[in-house]
Amino acid sequence: MDSTTQELTEKFSLPSTDIGDVIRDELKSILRIHSLSTEDLSFKWESYCMKMGPDELQMNIKTMRDFRKDLQENLEQENRKKTINKPNDRRTFNATPRNATGKGDVLGMLDGLVPNTPRSGANSTNGSTIKRKGAFATPGAKATKNHAMSSPTDNRSPMDYSTPATFADRKDPGIIQESLNSHIDIPSPSEALPVEPRVKPKSNTDIPRFAYKTMAMKLSEASETLDDRIEDFVKLIQAHHNLDDVDIGNPIFQSQDEIVAVGRIACDSSEGKLNASSLVLETSRRMGQGKRVHLKLDKLPSYQFFPGKIVALRGTNASGTYFSVTEVLDAPQQPMLTSKISDIDLVNDRITGEDGSTRSVVTFVASGPYTTESELDFSPFVALLSAAEEIQADAIVLTGPFIDVEHPLVRNGDFDLPPGYPKDPDSATITDLFRAHISAPLNKLAKAMPNICVMLCPSVRDAVMKHAAWPQDRLPQPRKELGLPKQVQVVTNPMMVSLNEVLFGISSQDILEQIRMSEIAGGAARQMHPLERGCRQLVEQRHFFPVFPPVEPKRMESAPDEIPFMPLGPSLDVAYLGLGEFVGAKPDVLITPSLLPSFAKVIDSVLCINPGFLSKKRGPGTYARMVVNPLEVSDEERDAGVEIGHRVYGRCRVDIVKI
Repeated sequence: MDSTTQELTEKFSLPSTDIGDVIRDELKSILRIHSLSTEDLSFKWESYCMKMGPDELQMNIKTMRDFRKDLQENLEQENRKKTINKPNDRRTFNATPRNATGKGDVLGMLDGLVPNTPRSGANSTNGSTIKRKGAFATPGAKATKNHAMSSPTDNRSPMDYSTPATFADRKDPGIIQESLNSHIDIPSPSEALPVEPRVKPKSNTDIPRFAYKTMAMKLSEASETLDDRIEDFVKLIQAHHNLDDVDIGNPIFQSQDEIVAVGRIACDSSEGKLNASSLVLETSRRMGQGKRVHLKLDKLPSYQFFPGKIVALRGTNASGTYFSVTEVLDAPQQPMLTSKISDIDLVNDRITGEDGSTRSVVTFVASGPYTTESELDFSPFVALLSAAEEIQADAIVLTGPFIDVEHPLVRNGDFDLPPGYPKDPDSATITDLFRAHISAPLNKLAKAMPNICVMLCPSVRDAVMKHAAWPQDRLPQPRKELGLPKQVQVVTNPMMVSLNEVLFGISSQDILEQIRMSEIAGGAARQMHPLERGCRQLVEQRHFFPVFPPVEPKRMESAPDEIPFMPLGPSLDVAYLGLGEFVGAKPDVLITPSLLPSFAKVIDSVLCINPGFLSKKRGPGTYARMVVNPLEVSDEERDAGVEIGHRVYGRCRVDIVKI
């Protein structure tokens, strides 16, 4: 027995009773993590007992874990106090001003303070002791304009229609950064525009259900939604693996028998980050009374978990303290959408010209923000529409934010309307800003291409939205309020919509970044690319946003005289998370805008696209360009007369293009 074990036994064991190896190992872990001596740990334990009431405490593993959690919370509180009370020692060093006259002191600080000091400037007189007015005055509020999050300081109006120098001087516009199926040719513009629309959208989402009342969520409804999702997966796992009801067990109960447990991955601490030691499985109320049990993953060759993931685990709980996992059961894949041959023939006839030639369908996909942080002229957005008009795109899918509420100029109300806009600038609203910089270019595009199809998917960061919770309703109705042309279709967030025979899954939430920040992976799963892991989780979980709870955003930096700003984050309405599920079938194309590098990948027969953001904070971003060839029906399929899959990923080219 080593010295540490002996000391722990002496200080924590009751007379004639040993604390046991499990509790002793837990105490050793606390000593190692917090760098404490055995004596200090005993003092903290006595203090904890006094706080909790010594008559109610028993020396068991649950009490030890509560004790560990209490130590961690106290340590975090002390660190926060130190951070708050720490003085700000940062100093601002400016360049030393030159003396224009070549006379006197360099800084000009001795003027009027020391006799016979010559003053700099034309009004300097020998022996003057007159003080300079305003030399030591407090700087005005305009001094904050040099801050990175404030308005630009040049003379150019931030709402000028002309392209700003920073955007006009961008390098390599239109260059293809990444391409999928590059062997498929990009169609050349035709001499004559089509007489009828080549793309017709069809909703696969129950849109009226998204018009729910926000800020009215009940805890009972939220818990039922989370519980129902686990129960739905129990049925899927049973049917897929041919399991009986007796095979699905409660992982909380101590038993030597191997069972299959279905539940939600969670962290044992509400403020902690998920790791192998903090991993717990949350059960449903029917299967385990909603309780949690720690998971042990030593026997798994590969795993990948994140908070909110619904899993089916095979294992045992022999000790009663943790569930030892031996296998992660895979969930069944959703089917791909199929179409009747007659419907496919209608689509092919629609995209066939009068001369009998068939032109591939071109779709642009872009995500906001649509202007840089220093300007509000939306030059990247105008450039995107110009590129779509030049190549004669058939459809454009745009996801928000369109007018970003986190934009510094929007946040501070420091914006003007463009010259010639028919409204008094002093009474301008966010809706006027949308009409001037989003609706006006779209109306111009609609006049040039009357048969184009444009889809607008909002974001929780859209300033024009009253419905600021996800799942999110459409942009404000009626259409006349925003001045949108008839070619524009406003959709919900998320949305499942068919463009011709291709099923699109669209959401403006950055779920890939959420998964990357909260996931843990081990074994073979760590060798997989993080982007591929994230997309695969969306397909397996059958949901646009399976992370719960979401990762809270970090506070943004601000100038000393500005109010600290907290980004919005996902803004989930838990009671309506069921609206974010893939209904019926998995999409052919999954559009997931993210801060992560833009890409186009095929995951489990689903074409996953991250177009990137059209405009980054201080420069141009990227968008995606899709070219979809017609779906050809073989003679055997036509003779059989059965419905056939779309096979989009094999006949679609996707380019990630720099704007």
